Amino acid sequence: MLGTRGVPARYGGFETAVEEVGARLAERGHQVLVYCRNPEPSTPLPPLYLGMRLVELPAVRSRSLETLSHTALSAVHLLRRTRPDAAFVFNSANAPFLPALRAARVPVATHVDGLEWQRGKWGTAGRRYYRAAEAAAVRFSDALIADAQGIADYYAQEFAAPTDLISYGAPVVRTDTSRLAELGLSPGSFHLVVARFEVENHVDLIVEGYVRSAARLPLVVVGSAPYADAYTARIRSLADSRVRLLGSVWDQELLDALYCGALLYLHGHSVGGTNPSLLRAIGAAAAVDAFDVGFNREVLGDTGRYWRSPEDVSALVASAESDPGAQADRGQAAQRRARLYDWDHVATLYESLARRLAVGGPVARRPSGRRTGRTSL
Repeated sequence: MLGTRGVPARYGGFETAVEEVGARLAERGHQVLVYCRNPEPSTPLPPLYLGMRLVELPAVRSRSLETLSHTALSAVHLLRRTRPDAAFVFNSANAPFLPALRAARVPVATHVDGLEWQRGKWGTAGRRYYRAAEAAAVRFSDALIADAQGIADYYAQEFAAPTDLISYGAPVVRTDTSRLAELGLSPGSFHLVVARFEVENHVDLIVEGYVRSAARLPLVVVGSAPYADAYTARIRSLADSRVRLLGSVWDQELLDALYCGALLYLHGHSVGGTNPSLLRAIGAAAAVDAFDVGFNREVLGDTGRYWRSPEDVSALVASAESDPGAQADRGQAAQRRARLYDWDHVATLYESLARRLAVGGPVARRPSGRRTGRTSL
């Protein structure tokens, strides 16, 4: 498994998937190797983690080069030191390294992620690169993985390319909320946002809408992002004294207490496919109000409420505070829906795909990578 920050999972959806799937595959007797970037180089990663073998390699600390530089080193290490039966490459941005893997006869599946070229952090050159990388992933992968139906539809429409639809899992989160006292909070006494500080996650719209409301309960914001100083400053400028910016919270038990104790969870992600923080929220029985986009509706269905503007957020926050019982009911319905997203089943789908890759079975050969000219999502 390469192309991510690796494990232990401390950042995003890819890392969560690698940890949850990789650990289960190792438990089932497979040899699993994960390439990792270490956020704390002074403390080396262990050689084994949850049954997975870890290879720690450096990366250029730059927004545009960090992923590519690390994946390049990972590909070189893989081709020189080990020849796996199958490789999972995460992120279509890593498509330039696929031809080398294919030339070495390493069967490879690419998890294409969301519509990266729509992310606000990329300029014109970055968006063009991601669009080209999508086409290269289609051309040079033996299989493509999509984590949401909307992503699968996009590749079908843009490239006439089939995908394996494998979503993330939603853990059922039950934890002792007494630790909220460490933050001066109690269950049902706050609203919550957990998000990387990127424009397409709309943290600024959530904060702006909340501040416009007459909310009595505080808004707790968990998150940050490297290379996002300007956006972070915007969020801070919009906040008032009711907004509590906690930064990153790496203590999973405390983070789970926040999910379980929130009156309302506000989710602003819009371009990344199925989002693990949203799945964790419904697994914790949180009532969710989400940015109105197909990926979020796919996960929440009728258990969620939806917004597009700060004005919408203001109204929803006020509504939640006026009827806490209704939010508890919505949260219970969301937790029941979370059972559709099971990590054991997800791991089985990855295992099945790995076996198909390894034996050269019915993995569809990719189309040319040329766009069909059809209307994209």
